[in-house]
Amino acid sequence: MLNKIVLSMASLRLMSGTIEIIAALVMLRLNQIDKALIVNSGLALVGPLVLLTTTTIGLVGLADKLSFGKMLWVLIGVSCIFIGILKK
Repeated sequence: MLNKIVLSMASLRLMSGTIEIIAALVMLRLNQIDKALIVNSGLALVGPLVLLTTTTIGLVGLADKLSFGKMLWVLIGVSCIFIGILKK
């Protein structure tokens, strides 16, 4: 039987991949650079949200197995990723 947490994380990643493929097809259908750029900009929100959500689900699943110190290091690492993505 599949672990519910792993199933949730995998489902989010499958949904994210499906959104990416649909966006690529929409870009091809629109066939205009400006509109394709708008679609691509919308995808910029999806990636980080999926990363944050799947990481959160995974951390909740590991909360009883990780020490507080290790959990803190993981949260610091995820924070660094977001700072690197969002900082201009």
